[in-house]
Amino acid sequence: MSDTITLKAADGHSFPAYVAQPSGKARGAIVVLQEIFGVNSHIRSVADGYAAAGYLAVAPSTFSRIGKGDLEIGYTEADMKEGSALKAAVEALPAPGVMPDIQAAIEHAAQAGKVGIVGFCWGGLLTWRAACTLKGLSAAVPYYGGGMTTPEEAARQPQVPVMAHFGDQDHWIPLDTVEAFKRAQPGVNVHVYHANHGFNCDQRGSYNEAAAKLARERTLAFFAQHVG
Repeated sequence: MSDTITLKAADGHSFPAYVAQPSGKARGAIVVLQEIFGVNSHIRSVADGYAAAGYLAVAPSTFSRIGKGDLEIGYTEADMKEGSALKAAVEALPAPGVMPDIQAAIEHAAQAGKVGIVGFCWGGLLTWRAACTLKGLSAAVPYYGGGMTTPEEAARQPQVPVMAHFGDQDHWIPLDTVEAFKRAQPGVNVHVYHANHGFNCDQRGSYNEAAAKLARERTLAFFAQHVG
């Protein structure tokens, strides 16, 4: 079962979130953070996958604060350009930006028990920030978090266990910055795959089935350990 609901952040901002329910009693919950393409069919399928694994899955829109909460786009060059501009607009919001919306998603998800969070690309960066700054999480898994290997982001301190996935062919996240992140964050469980940026998305040319499968297995084991 799945549905799109409306959540409200502490400052009163309302935004949509896709929710996928497990078939039986939830073993916990996973918040799924979108890339720059909105809560599109791929992100919904990721949420559905976590629901199939027994978790309540909540995928909030992180474009809502700039009036694009219902936007979902594909992976063409034009889509990339549009999504990048929208991400930049959200990142330019006054602090704390979109983080209260993610906090509200975590609090909604907590009805199912402990809460983990996973995100991809920009959502990976937001997942890292959530692990360092938000309340109510038990584990976090950023996939190829764009920007999270910068010195500024790597200087943050996570409050929960973190597993991070990167690709060694990712021209958006150079491998030397991943190595620097590992040195700065020895407590983070970092995995590097022979893969490109976006390797988890089966709708993109960069999809890498072997890497995606291994990363999912590791992520599910990590969430089983820390969430339930």
